[in-house]
Amino acid sequence: MPHSSADKNLRDPAVAEQMEYLRKGTVEILREEELQEKLATAFQAKRPLRIKAGFDPTAPDLHLGHTVLLRKLKHFQDLGHTVIFLIGDFTGMIGDPSGRNATRPALTREEVLANAETYKEQVFKILDPGKTKIDFNSRWLAALSSADMVRLCSRYTVARLLERDDFSNRYKKGEPISVHELLYPLFQGYDSVVLEADVELGGTDQKFNLLVGRELQREYGKPSQVVMTMPILEGLDGVQKMSKSLGNFIGLTEPPREMFGKVMSISDDMMYRYYELLTEMSLADISAMRQQVSSAAAHPIELKISLARRIVSDFHSAQAGQEAEAEFRRVFQERQQPSTIETRSVDIRNFIIPYDQVNDGSAIPGQYFIRLDKLLTEMKLASSVSEAVRKLREGAVSIDGVRCREPRCLIRNNPVALNLGRHYINVFFTVDSPNRG
Repeated sequence: MPHSSADKNLRDPAVAEQMEYLRKGTVEILREEELQEKLATAFQAKRPLRIKAGFDPTAPDLHLGHTVLLRKLKHFQDLGHTVIFLIGDFTGMIGDPSGRNATRPALTREEVLANAETYKEQVFKILDPGKTKIDFNSRWLAALSSADMVRLCSRYTVARLLERDDFSNRYKKGEPISVHELLYPLFQGYDSVVLEADVELGGTDQKFNLLVGRELQREYGKPSQVVMTMPILEGLDGVQKMSKSLGNFIGLTEPPREMFGKVMSISDDMMYRYYELLTEMSLADISAMRQQVSSAAAHPIELKISLARRIVSDFHSAQAGQEAEAEFRRVFQERQQPSTIETRSVDIRNFIIPYDQVNDGSAIPGQYFIRLDKLLTEMKLASSVSEAVRKLREGAVSIDGVRCREPRCLIRNNPVALNLGRHYINVFFTVDSPNRG
């Protein structure tokens, strides 16, 4: 893949401005003063920094959660630096144990390589191909001899590895930890040694692994990388990390109207988080947007439509974003039938609430109570009212990211994002007239 060499496009040493640009959306930079020094030195030496991020191809497609990192990589490219998009085809066969309470099932090399091919196609929806180097860590990890492996293992202690929360918790509970899982952080750290990374990016759950890379570089007599951690994007449920295995994801290759519909299914509160992590909108503008909604100067559904259009435009085209918006308005605001099968695949439903199911009048105007057990039954998410009540009691149902355990539920927004298991449904409510019939 093409990659940049010493480059005339490096920004001038206005390091404070660059740091402000790079700091947006990050959780932690270790250490900030080192990054400032690296930025200034890179300009003086006319040598772009090498910015590394690793992605294990454990599933065939990337989703919006991955783009939080990709966008920060793009910010470095905007400043003239080189991104190394590292595909962990070797480590992917192990599976990153970060945040896991059990050993991951192993993938075959064929599965990993097939997934890796899809990654190569998707990353350039965000990254600049001219400033991106794609590499595979099997290139050096598969070549390690037994003696090389022993030398690598001698650079780190078991005690340090067991400091990790996930390993520590599993060890205390007597849950099995495979030896190959203990090797994972060492392999990821060794990637940084080989690639001579100046900066490595990862999610907050990757902090331990990133710091191992920093220490191993020192052990091998190389300058230590700066570590930047990024927030974890919550999925459509608004609670758990966006993940294909949980089914709460928005894939980069999904059809425009399906992508649009999934964005519309997130809660109003989660919408601001998506604006922060998935767009270039400033924090000040996002704060102003919140204020507009609070003062009723703007309606949240219109802001969410704008977000959905932006996201579809980013990963498809501006025209696709406009067409997805037009179809959404036609179907869910004008109450017309979908024009294509693709639109029907988006799980967004209109629901007429019988007047006798609406609250007794104690709700604030514009809000009302509904019988959620009956709603679940009529939407065929439960086979009976009694099964719906059981699902509610078990905490399996949430509205706008808030768990609902009682059959009687207060509706504050319209539409609402309803989540039950792997079902993420955007429900638009219409209250039936009391005089009808």
